[in-house]
Amino acid sequence: MLHNIIYINHYAGSDIHGMEYRPYYLAREWVKSGHQVTIVASSFSHIRSKNIDIKPKQQYHFEDIDGINYIWCKTHPYISNGIKRALNIFEFLYRLFHLRHKLIKQTPTIIIASSTYPFDTIFAKYLARKTNAKFIYEVHDLWPLTPIELNGMSPYHPFIWLMQRAENYGYKHADKVVSLLPNAKKYMIDHGMNENKFHYIPNGVAVNENQNNPKTNLVSLPEEHTLIINNAKKQFKLLVGYAGGMGDANALSYLLDVAKSPKMSQVGFILVGDGANKSILSNETKKHQLHNIFFLSPVTKSQIPSFLDKMNVLYIGWHNLPIYRFGVSPNKIFDYMLAKKPILHSISSPYDIVKIANCGISVPAEHITQIILAITAFINMDNTEREMLGLNGYNYVIKHHTYHTLAKSFC
Repeated sequence: MLHNIIYINHYAGSDIHGMEYRPYYLAREWVKSGHQVTIVASSFSHIRSKNIDIKPKQQYHFEDIDGINYIWCKTHPYISNGIKRALNIFEFLYRLFHLRHKLIKQTPTIIIASSTYPFDTIFAKYLARKTNAKFIYEVHDLWPLTPIELNGMSPYHPFIWLMQRAENYGYKHADKVVSLLPNAKKYMIDHGMNENKFHYIPNGVAVNENQNNPKTNLVSLPEEHTLIINNAKKQFKLLVGYAGGMGDANALSYLLDVAKSPKMSQVGFILVGDGANKSILSNETKKHQLHNIFFLSPVTKSQIPSFLDKMNVLYIGWHNLPIYRFGVSPNKIFDYMLAKKPILHSISSPYDIVKIANCGISVPAEHITQIILAITAFINMDNTEREMLGLNGYNYVIKHHTYHTLAKSFC
């Protein structure tokens, strides 16, 4: 059966605009299969590399990207969490409400609410009721539990209280609940979901976009990056790479502490990306005169495979926080697996995909000594052993995590 899908995701992006990529990749697969897809998103998102400029007297911008109908809702920008971000959310919901007649006329068969915060569940259910469509609630992170546990917000804060009501509404009224977190089922049941509604559909990889193809097809890195990496290869026995955001959630301070150890004199740590903590980490590196850690400027998404290909081991770490008991689903780890490189995973969670796929070494989160021991183990491995771990990850991600496969599970 072919569907007419309306996908509501405040932060949705595309290969043109940057993150968030998941809605775009899923929608593109659905379009290839003959479905009609409309993505409704905000014109501004803090995670996009390119936002949408809507003319002053217009409230919406309509665009076709790879056969996907995008409706961009005009919202004001913000810099960080706070009142301006909250206003941005409610402005998007306001624009969404005023789109209702147009969306109803499209006669959708599936409505997906997927904006991280759960306020869009109410509108999605309203739209589904008006059109006899199936309502799917897609849960990225558990809001409002995440700001409560990570930021210490009170569950009685008005904004948090409202989010909790909206989240519970989504669990109760959705026909299907799609979770990116593998261990969230009990939590969702406790908040009103019928257990039969739960479906775990994690993040994945768009193979054609980020494939570790024959090396002749890799997009070259900037000359400055190549020079630093080539010099590091001559100087160090092992290169540990990281590609992605450098915010507090990425827990990179522990990797810096690892680099300080005299035992790591044979190891070069190369980090590419940007984020709120990058300058702090860089200044700390200079303060301690560390010569084995390098911070490179961000590269394009198409250049990331080239960077990963030049590393011996790839690192991803987390803080030791209770919220991760529900599991994690980072895009980065799937890109690492696709690169056929062994992974060093610093995590304290009952769900560890690196361990499941046998594609690297996992150690407890924030445990500097264990990270050092893991890197030492990688140094002592021969190339064949490291290549086998990388191949395990590649085979696993191709089997279970391509967006072509994940899109079929949705509809």
